[in-house]
Amino acid sequence: MCLPTKTDISSKRPAIVQWITLAVFLAITCDAATPGRADDDRPSAPVTPGEKLFVGDVFPLLERKCFGCHGADEEEIEGGLDLTTRKGLAKGGDEFGSQVLQPGNAKTSMLYRVVSGKEPDHVMPPKESERLAREEMWALRDWINAGAPWPDKKRRAVIAESLTSGMPLRTSGGLAASWNQKRYAAQDLWAYQPLRQPAVPSIKRSNPNNPIDAFIEQRLEERKLEAAPRADRTTLIRRATFDLLGLPPTPEEVVAFVRDPRPDDKAFAALVDRLLASPRYGEQWARHWLDLVRYADTSGLANDYERPNAWRYRDYVIRAFNDDKPYDRFVLEQVAGDELFPKSAEAQIAVGFLRMGPWEQTSMSVAKVTRQQFLDDVTDLIGQTFLAHPLQCARCHDHKFDPIPTRDYYRIQAVFATTQFAEPDVPFLEQENRGGFQEERSFLQRRIEHYEQVLRSIQAKEEKAARAWYAERGLKYAPRFQLLKKGVPESQIAPRNIGLSVEDFGLTRIARKFLSRHRWELDRFRPIAFSVYSGKTRLMKNVQSRIEPPANPDGDGELETTHILPGGNLFSPADAVSPGTLSCVDAFSDHSPPRIPSSIHGRRAAFARWLVNWRQSPLTARSIVNRVWHHHFGRGI
Repeated sequence: MCLPTKTDISSKRPAIVQWITLAVFLAITCDAATPGRADDDRPSAPVTPGEKLFVGDVFPLLERKCFGCHGADEEEIEGGLDLTTRKGLAKGGDEFGSQVLQPGNAKTSMLYRVVSGKEPDHVMPPKESERLAREEMWALRDWINAGAPWPDKKRRAVIAESLTSGMPLRTSGGLAASWNQKRYAAQDLWAYQPLRQPAVPSIKRSNPNNPIDAFIEQRLEERKLEAAPRADRTTLIRRATFDLLGLPPTPEEVVAFVRDPRPDDKAFAALVDRLLASPRYGEQWARHWLDLVRYADTSGLANDYERPNAWRYRDYVIRAFNDDKPYDRFVLEQVAGDELFPKSAEAQIAVGFLRMGPWEQTSMSVAKVTRQQFLDDVTDLIGQTFLAHPLQCARCHDHKFDPIPTRDYYRIQAVFATTQFAEPDVPFLEQENRGGFQEERSFLQRRIEHYEQVLRSIQAKEEKAARAWYAERGLKYAPRFQLLKKGVPESQIAPRNIGLSVEDFGLTRIARKFLSRHRWELDRFRPIAFSVYSGKTRLMKNVQSRIEPPANPDGDGELETTHILPGGNLFSPADAVSPGTLSCVDAFSDHSPPRIPSSIHGRRAAFARWLVNWRQSPLTARSIVNRVWHHHFGRGI
C-alpha cells in the first residue's frame, strides 16, 4: 500500500483510482466464517424471560462485580452475604437478612436498592469506579421482578448455548469466564479475516475502463438502475480541484479545461496529474491525517502550553503525501521510527505522532497518574488510527460487542510502556520551511524583554519600600533570602512583597507566566524534534520546558510492568501482561502471532511491523482505504 502516487498518472492510472480500486477490493474481501454449531442441545423446558436475563446479564454481572467480596472466598464473606448461590442470596446477610431479595419486587429488595443508590448509606459496589451502569441496574431490577430465577449450572450452560448463535472466537481471554463463551455472527467478523482479491465481475452494459466501474455496473444491473449522467467539464474541474487541493479552480483553469481539445478521459487525466503535482495536494490531504491523530500546536488542559517543535511533525505529514511516501513506511516511521531508523532525522520527527494527545505535568499533578493518562491515550490512538477500533471501552471491561478483551487493551498498552518523551537535537531538513524565523524570533525576544522590564520595575519598587523599612528601624538592608539564610529573625526582616499593590501582584504573575511560555517558545527556531525514545521511566515533576533525552535511557528509572486495571483504576492492578496485539485478528491469521519482546527496546518496532503486514493485520489496510474512500466521496465504504 502506498499513499497516492503522482507518478502513476503517467501510466494512465491516477493514484486516486488506485486507491479506490483497492478500496473496492478490500470492501468485499472476507472469507466465509464457519457458522456456530447446530442447535441440537436446547433446554428441555421453555426458557423464561427471567432465566434469559439471569444467564445473559445478571449472573455475569454478579460474577464480575460482587462475587469477589460476597462468596468467592468462603472464609471471608463480607457482611455474611453469599451471592454465589440462590440459597445464600435468599438467606441474606448480617444486616438486611431476607430483605436482600424479595422475588417479584425489586423496589423492596435491598440488593437492587443498594446498587441503584436508593440507600445512600449502603451504596454498592463500594468503589465508585465499579458502580453499575444504568443498563446493568435495569437488568437486575427486571430479573428480580421476574421472580429472580436461579437455574443450576447445567441448565445455565444449556440456556447460554440456546441463546447464542454464530461462531466462537479464540482470544487472549476475557476477565469474566462468561465473556469467553460469546458467539459472533459470521458477518460481524469479516474485517478480521485475511484479505483476498476477488474476481472482477463481467458485465453486459459496457466495457469499463477500470475494475471499479465493473463493480458499480454490476450493482446497477442488479437493481435495474441507470447511471447518473456524466458531469460537464466545468462541474468536473471544480469537484476534482476541491477534492484534491481543498481550493476552487481559478477562472483561467476552468476555461483551459473546458476548451481542452483532447478527449474527456485524456483531458481529465492531465487535470488530475496537474492537481496531484501541486504542493497544495499534500496540504489538503495532510489535514485529514492530522485531524485523525488530533494534531495540535499546544498541549491542551489547564496551561495549554505551546509545543514549539510540533510543527515539524505537521510538515512531515505534508511531505509524506507530496513525496508519495509508501503507506507502510509512513506507519513504521510514526510508530517506531526511532527504533527502526535511528539515523534518520525524518523518523525522529515522525514519532511525534505518539505525542499528539493532550498532556500536562505540573507541581500539582501526580506523575503516575499523568503517565497512565498518556498510556491510555496512545493505546486508543493506535486503535483508532490504524485499526479503526476505538479501544477505550476495553480499558475498563471486556468489550460488549467486539471480540476485544481487556487483556488485549493492556497487551497493546504494554508495547508503549517503555516509550518516553524527549526533545532531542535533530538537524533541520533541507525541505523544511524556515521562512519568517528571524521576524518571529525577534518578536518573541521583544516580548521577553518587555516582561523582564515589568518584573524589574516591580522588584525595584519592592526594594525601595524595603530599604525605607530598614532605615526606619536602623537596620542594614539586605535581600530577604540572604537574611533568611543567615537565620535573622522574621521580626527583623521586611515583610514579603512590601510596598506592592494588588495590581503589582497581578502583573508579577502575568509577567512570570509569559516569560516561562515565551522562553520555551524560542525552541521553535532551534533544530529540536518533538519526539520519543525507548527507555526506563524517570520521575517527571513540573515540566514547563524542553525535555532533554537522557545520556543513558536504560540507566536510572523504572522498567514498567503493565497490569490489567479493572475498571481502569490505576491503584487496583490485577494480572501483569506482556506486550501483544489484537488476538481476534491473530485468530484468523495463517501466520503465528508476532513475537513482541518484553525488553526495553524493540517493542514498538515489532508491533509496527505487525501493523503493516497485511497478511497478519488486515485491519490496517482496510481502515486506511476506507478513510480515503470517505474523504473522496463523503461516506465510508
